[in-house]
Amino acid sequence: MHAQSIARCPTRASSCWRQMLIVVACLLGTLSCAPPEPVRVGFLGGLSGRVADLGIGGRNGAILAVEQRNRRGGINGRPIELIAEDDQQDAEIAQQAVARLLARPVEVIIGPMTSAVAMAVVPQINATTVPLISPTVTTNALTGLDDQFFRVVAPTARHVSKSAEYHYRQLGLRRVVLVCDLRNKAYAESWAGDFRQAFLALGGKIVGEIGFAADDALSSVAARALASRPDGALIIANSVDTGLLVQQIRMRDRSIRLATAEWAATERLIELGGQAVEGVVVAQYVDRQSTKPSYLAFRQAYRERFAHEPGFAGLTAFDATNVALDALASRKGQQTLKQALLAHGDFAGAQSVIRFDANGDTERDTFLSRIHNGEFQPLP
Repeated sequence: MHAQSIARCPTRASSCWRQMLIVVACLLGTLSCAPPEPVRVGFLGGLSGRVADLGIGGRNGAILAVEQRNRRGGINGRPIELIAEDDQQDAEIAQQAVARLLARPVEVIIGPMTSAVAMAVVPQINATTVPLISPTVTTNALTGLDDQFFRVVAPTARHVSKSAEYHYRQLGLRRVVLVCDLRNKAYAESWAGDFRQAFLALGGKIVGEIGFAADDALSSVAARALASRPDGALIIANSVDTGLLVQQIRMRDRSIRLATAEWAATERLIELGGQAVEGVVVAQYVDRQSTKPSYLAFRQAYRERFAHEPGFAGLTAFDATNVALDALASRKGQQTLKQALLAHGDFAGAQSVIRFDANGDTERDTFLSRIHNGEFQPLP
C-alpha cells in the first residue's frame, strides 16, 4: 500500500529521495572531514631518576623532529604523534614500556638510550615488524645482526681506538686504570674491551679494571682506582657518577690524568663536577664547533624550544627520529619499515650523512674535547 501511494504521488517520492541524498551527503561529508589517523612513533628512554639527562635530551630531540615535520604537513598528510615511555633504566620496566608502545600501535620506536636496556628489549622487538632505532646504543653485542635493531651511532669497536691513540700519543699515558659502571654493562664492557685492545697494541698497560654498581660508595671506588698508581684513569659511566667520581679522585690525587667515554658527555657532567672536572678529556658524538648550516639551525631551534643545549643525546635522537620519518614517508606498497630503512640509501643527519649497512649498523665519527673554563673545548 505504501509503495503504491508513493508511486501515485511523485512529489512525495522526490522529497523522500532528496532527504535520503542529504543524509548520505552529510555522512560522506563527516567522513571526509574527519582528521586522518596519526602516524604513531614511540620513544623509549630513561626519563626519571638521577641520570635522566640522557633520556630527556633524547626525548626532546625526538619532539623537535616531530614538531618540525608536522609543521610541514606530517607524513603524506597524516599528523605524527610521539608517544614517550620511561624505561627507568630497568630491564623489566623497559619491556613493559615496549609492550605498551606496541599495543598503541606504533610504527617505530626511537630508543633506547643505553646498551643495557637495548639488550633487554631487542629480543622482544625482534618478534615484531616494528624497528627500534637507537640514538646512542653502541654495544658490540648488537653488531652485525639481521634483526629489527638500527642505530645512528657506530658501535664502540669502530671509534674507541681514537681515544686510545690520543691518550697514548698526545698525553703520554702508559699506565691506565679503567673504571666501569656495571649498571650499563653491555656498553661498559664493549668500551673497555676495545680501549684495552687498542691501548695494549700501542704499548700501554691497563693496570686495573674497577667495576661499580649502585650500592658502591664512590669514595671507595676512587681509592680502589688509585691503588695501582696509574698515570691516567678512564671512567666509563654516566654524567652524574662521572662528575662525582672525578671529585673523589681529585681529592686524593690532583695530578692524575682523567678521561671519560661518550656516555658522560652531557652538560650535567660540568654542572655536577664543577672545578674538579677541569682538564678532563671527554669523548663526544657531537662536533660542538660545527658550522654546518643544518646543525646550526637544529641547535638554535632546540635551544629556543627547550632552553638548554642539545648535547649529543638531543642531536642523535633528532637524527634518529628524522631517519624514521623519512623512511615512513618513502615506504612503498607492501614494504616493511625495515625494508624501507635499508632501501632508502643516505639519510641527511644534522651533522653527517647516516647510511645503514645490511644489518642496520652505521658509521659516525667521534670527537675529543677537554673541559676548560666550564665548557667542552675541542681537541685537535
